[in-house]
Amino acid sequence: MISKLTTGLAALAMMTGAAFAQQQSTNQVAAKTDWSVFVESNPTECWAVSAPKETVNTRDGRVVAVRRGDILLFTFYRPGANVRGQLTFTGGYPFASGSTVNMNIGGNEYELFTDGEWAWPATPDDDAKIVAAMKRGASAVLTARSGRGTVTKDTFSLLGYTAAVDDAAKRCSG
Repeated sequence: MISKLTTGLAALAMMTGAAFAQQQSTNQVAAKTDWSVFVESNPTECWAVSAPKETVNTRDGRVVAVRRGDILLFTFYRPGANVRGQLTFTGGYPFASGSTVNMNIGGNEYELFTDGEWAWPATPDDDAKIVAAMKRGASAVLTARSGRGTVTKDTFSLLGYTAAVDDAAKRCSG
Protein backbone atom coordinates (compact mmCIF):
# COMPACT_ATOMS: atom_id res chain seq x y z
CA MET A 1 0.00 0.00 0.00
CA ILE A 2 1.28 3.46 -0.89
CA SER A 3 1.65 5.77 2.07
CA LYS A 4 -0.30 9.02 2.32
CA LEU A 5 2.94 10.95 2.03
CA THR A 6 3.96 9.17 -1.17
CA THR A 7 0.46 9.61 -2.55
CA GLY A 8 0.56 13.27 -1.57
CA LEU A 9 3.93 13.89 -3.18
CA ALA A 10 2.83 12.15 -6.36
CA ALA A 11 -0.36 14.20 -6.34
CA LEU A 12 1.63 17.38 -5.82
CA ALA A 13 3.89 16.61 -8.76
CA MET A 14 0.93 15.91 -11.05
CA MET A 15 -1.07 18.84 -9.71
CA THR A 16 1.77 21.29 -10.13
CA GLY A 17 2.06 20.34 -13.79
CA ALA A 18 -1.64 20.84 -14.37
CA ALA A 19 -1.67 24.08 -12.40
CA PHE A 20 1.23 25.43 -14.39
CA ALA A 21 -0.53 24.45 -17.60
CA GLN A 22 -3.77 26.06 -16.41
CA GLN A 23 -2.04 29.31 -15.54
CA GLN A 24 -0.20 29.35 -18.86
CA SER A 25 -2.93 27.84 -21.05
CA THR A 26 -4.97 29.81 -23.51
CA ASN A 27 -6.74 26.67 -24.65
CA GLN A 28 -10.09 27.14 -22.95
CA VAL A 29 -12.47 24.84 -24.78
CA ALA A 30 -15.72 25.43 -22.90
CA ALA A 31 -17.42 27.60 -20.29
CA LYS A 32 -20.11 26.05 -18.11
CA THR A 33 -21.72 28.81 -16.01
CA ASP A 34 -19.09 29.48 -13.28
CA TRP A 35 -16.59 26.84 -14.46
CA SER A 36 -14.22 26.68 -17.44
CA VAL A 37 -12.75 23.66 -19.20
CA PHE A 38 -9.18 23.60 -20.52
CA VAL A 39 -7.36 20.98 -22.57
CA GLU A 40 -3.64 20.64 -23.24
CA SER A 41 -1.56 18.03 -24.99
CA ASN A 42 1.92 16.66 -24.36
CA PRO A 43 1.08 15.38 -21.85
CA THR A 44 -2.64 15.20 -22.43
CA GLU A 45 -4.54 16.80 -19.58
CA CYS A 46 -7.99 18.28 -19.16
CA TRP A 47 -9.40 20.24 -16.26
CA ALA A 48 -12.39 22.12 -14.96
CA VAL A 49 -11.47 25.24 -13.01
CA SER A 50 -13.12 28.14 -11.21
CA ALA A 51 -12.18 31.17 -9.13
CA PRO A 52 -14.04 32.03 -5.94
CA LYS A 53 -17.15 34.22 -5.95
CA GLU A 54 -16.30 35.58 -2.50
CA THR A 55 -13.10 35.81 -0.46
CA VAL A 56 -12.81 36.91 3.17
CA ASN A 57 -9.44 37.26 4.91
CA THR A 58 -9.24 37.65 8.69
CA ARG A 59 -6.51 38.02 11.28
CA ASP A 60 -7.27 38.01 15.01
CA GLY A 61 -10.98 37.94 14.14
CA ARG A 62 -10.84 41.14 12.04
CA VAL A 63 -11.27 41.38 8.28
CA VAL A 64 -7.98 42.41 6.68
CA ALA A 65 -6.77 43.19 3.17
CA VAL A 66 -4.02 40.83 2.01
CA ARG A 67 -2.22 40.17 -1.23
CA ARG A 68 -2.87 36.77 -2.73
CA GLY A 69 -1.99 35.16 -6.01
CA ASP A 70 -4.43 33.14 -8.09
CA ILE A 71 -7.10 31.38 -6.04
CA LEU A 72 -8.31 28.36 -7.99
CA LEU A 73 -10.27 25.18 -7.40
CA PHE A 74 -10.07 22.55 -10.06
CA THR A 75 -10.58 18.95 -10.98
CA PHE A 76 -8.26 17.46 -13.54
CA TYR A 77 -7.69 14.39 -15.68
CA ARG A 78 -4.40 13.10 -17.02
CA PRO A 79 -4.89 9.79 -18.83
CA GLY A 80 -1.15 9.10 -19.20
CA ALA A 81 -0.76 9.11 -15.41
CA ASN A 82 -4.08 7.32 -14.77
CA VAL A 83 -5.43 10.42 -12.97
CA ARG A 84 -9.20 10.80 -13.12
CA GLY A 85 -11.01 13.49 -11.19
CA GLN A 86 -8.24 14.76 -8.93
CA LEU A 87 -9.33 17.78 -6.92
CA THR A 88 -6.77 20.49 -6.19
CA PHE A 89 -6.90 23.92 -4.60
CA THR A 90 -4.43 26.78 -4.57
CA GLY A 91 -5.09 29.59 -2.12
CA GLY A 92 -2.71 32.10 -3.67
CA TYR A 93 -0.28 32.00 -0.72
CA PRO A 94 1.81 29.44 1.19
CA PHE A 95 -0.35 27.58 3.69
CA ALA A 96 0.81 27.30 7.29
CA SER A 97 3.21 24.39 7.66
CA GLY A 98 1.40 21.20 8.69
CA SER A 99 -2.03 22.81 8.32
CA THR A 100 -5.04 21.48 6.46
CA VAL A 101 -7.76 23.16 4.43
CA ASN A 102 -11.35 22.61 5.51
CA MET A 103 -13.81 22.19 2.65
CA ASN A 104 -17.53 22.51 3.36
CA ILE A 105 -20.09 21.43 0.75
CA GLY A 106 -23.71 21.52 1.87
CA GLY A 107 -22.78 21.08 5.53
CA ASN A 108 -20.44 18.13 4.84
CA GLU A 109 -16.82 18.67 5.88
CA TYR A 110 -13.75 17.42 4.01
CA GLU A 111 -10.06 17.81 4.79
CA LEU A 112 -7.40 18.73 2.24
CA PHE A 113 -3.71 18.31 3.00
CA THR A 114 -1.33 21.14 2.17
CA ASP A 115 2.15 21.60 0.79
CA GLY A 116 3.31 25.10 -0.08
CA GLU A 117 0.48 26.86 -1.95
CA TRP A 118 -1.39 23.64 -2.81
CA ALA A 119 -3.97 21.45 -1.12
CA TRP A 120 -5.60 18.17 -2.14
CA PRO A 121 -7.48 15.20 -0.66
CA ALA A 122 -5.44 12.35 0.86
CA THR A 123 -6.57 9.58 -1.50
CA PRO A 124 -8.28 9.02 -4.86
CA ASP A 125 -11.30 7.70 -2.90
CA ASP A 126 -11.48 11.04 -1.06
CA ASP A 127 -11.28 12.82 -4.43
CA ALA A 128 -14.23 10.78 -5.69
CA LYS A 129 -16.32 11.55 -2.57
CA ILE A 130 -15.65 15.27 -2.85
CA VAL A 131 -16.30 15.39 -6.60
CA ALA A 132 -19.64 13.60 -6.03
CA ALA A 133 -20.54 16.11 -3.30
CA MET A 134 -19.56 19.01 -5.55
CA LYS A 135 -21.83 17.67 -8.31
CA ARG A 136 -24.75 17.73 -5.85
CA GLY A 137 -23.85 21.00 -4.10
CA ALA A 138 -24.47 24.68 -4.72
CA SER A 139 -21.23 26.03 -3.26
CA ALA A 140 -17.94 24.93 -1.74
CA VAL A 141 -16.36 26.94 1.07
CA LEU A 142 -12.64 26.44 1.66
CA THR A 143 -11.15 27.72 4.90
CA ALA A 144 -7.38 27.78 5.36
CA ARG A 145 -4.58 29.44 7.28
CA SER A 146 -1.54 31.13 5.79
CA GLY A 147 2.00 30.90 7.10
CA ARG A 148 1.48 34.45 8.42
CA GLY A 149 -1.60 33.46 10.42
CA THR A 150 -4.27 34.92 8.15
CA VAL A 151 -7.42 32.82 7.95
CA THR A 152 -8.94 32.77 4.48
CA LYS A 153 -12.44 31.74 3.52
CA ASP A 154 -13.06 31.29 -0.21
CA THR A 155 -16.54 30.52 -1.54
CA PHE A 156 -16.81 28.84 -4.93
CA SER A 157 -20.04 28.53 -6.88
CA LEU A 158 -20.73 25.00 -8.09
CA LEU A 159 -23.08 26.17 -10.86
CA GLY A 160 -21.87 24.44 -14.00
CA TYR A 161 -19.44 22.16 -12.12
CA THR A 162 -21.06 18.89 -13.21
CA ALA A 163 -21.17 19.92 -16.88
CA ALA A 164 -17.58 21.18 -16.77
CA VAL A 165 -16.11 18.16 -15.01
CA ASP A 166 -18.04 15.74 -17.23
CA ASP A 167 -16.79 17.62 -20.30
CA ALA A 168 -13.18 17.51 -19.06
CA ALA A 169 -13.48 13.78 -18.30
CA LYS A 170 -14.91 13.07 -21.75
CA ARG A 171 -12.19 15.06 -23.52
CA CYS A 172 -9.50 13.08 -21.65
CA SER A 173 -11.16 9.67 -21.77
CA GLY A 174 -8.73 8.19 -24.23
